[in-house]
Amino acid sequence: MEDLNDGSPGQTAAEETRSPDIPRFKALILACGVCPSERGLVWRFLFGMYPCSSTALERSLLQEQMVVRYQVMKRKWQQFLPKAVRMHLNGTDAELVAAAQILFERVTFDQEELREATRIIDKDVPRTNRDLSYYQEEGLGNLLVLRDILITYAAFHPEVSYAQGMNDLCSRFLEVLDSEVDTFWSFSCYMEKFSKDFRADGLHRKIELEAALLKELDPSLYAHLVSDSMESFTFCHRWLLLGFQREFEHSDALRLFEILSCDHLELISQQVDRARYQERLARNCSTEDHSESQLQAINTDFTFELFICAAILLENRESLLRCRDDVQLIQFTSRFSSGTLDLNSTLKKAERHLYNYCKRCAWDYMNECCRADISTEEDFLYQLRSLLVLR
Repeated sequence: MEDLNDGSPGQTAAEETRSPDIPRFKALILACGVCPSERGLVWRFLFGMYPCSSTALERSLLQEQMVVRYQVMKRKWQQFLPKAVRMHLNGTDAELVAAAQILFERVTFDQEELREATRIIDKDVPRTNRDLSYYQEEGLGNLLVLRDILITYAAFHPEVSYAQGMNDLCSRFLEVLDSEVDTFWSFSCYMEKFSKDFRADGLHRKIELEAALLKELDPSLYAHLVSDSMESFTFCHRWLLLGFQREFEHSDALRLFEILSCDHLELISQQVDRARYQERLARNCSTEDHSESQLQAINTDFTFELFICAAILLENRESLLRCRDDVQLIQFTSRFSSGTLDLNSTLKKAERHLYNYCKRCAWDYMNECCRADISTEEDFLYQLRSLLVLR
């Protein structure tokens, strides 16, 4: 992997003392990918377990604290589940243990809710990624580790608890990090941003956005999929919830998960608004006159995962148009779960759809904002660049 630490040529992500500049770090993930041997460390930064500005010494101290905190948290919920295996804190610094116990001593659990979450977890975990060697034969014990991570998360995040699909998502972290403690904290950091996707309203919103994006890109296909005989876009549920985990070969799915998580192909509203404001000042355009068109020019809720989904749909456009009811639609889209989609091809198509969408929005905005002025190609390219966060 390319050097991620400015000012230290030849130093890799695994060797650096102080963390790299995070925007450049994420840009390199997108451009170069992550070497499998470095993936564990990279994920600890990417998903927020380690602060971006931390030194090696600071991370060592943080690691020690996280180990103790996790063990105390795990032991606390185990008091409510008599059959659970206890974890002892042998050899751990007594002051750290005491501090962690004070931190969590006032935490209370709803026993019924926790038991129900545990029941569902115990049902889901044995079916998690059984085709991966990490969870086979000698790796069967990793399923028990996964179970404890999920119960601990549910116990200390009652507002989220556990929902089906979290097992598949968390299993990625455990496989890559190969650490119960690090998986818990990295997974928890990830869920701070994406836990809403596991609620009915959050996922419904994402499906609505996918439908809105396809309507922009291909109105005819959109109209077909929302007809009375169809199940609309609910077949995209698993794709979007799990980041296309089963639609691509395993190593490609991990790479796509990294790309989606680095937020480097997103439409960033603050940068968009700033660029538009500067453009208006340069052209002496009135803020009041154009505030409404500014808001409507581009939908910054269209995340890159939605363009990935759209690319898959548009690549299979003719087959989807031949589906006459939701049964045929589900039968057709279920074929993708065998992991046969080509990632590089899908990425190129998704990027092209993203570029074309932004290109049209840039022209629409400039035409609306400055009708009296003839826009030059340079003006257009400036506006287009302001809409994209690309290398």
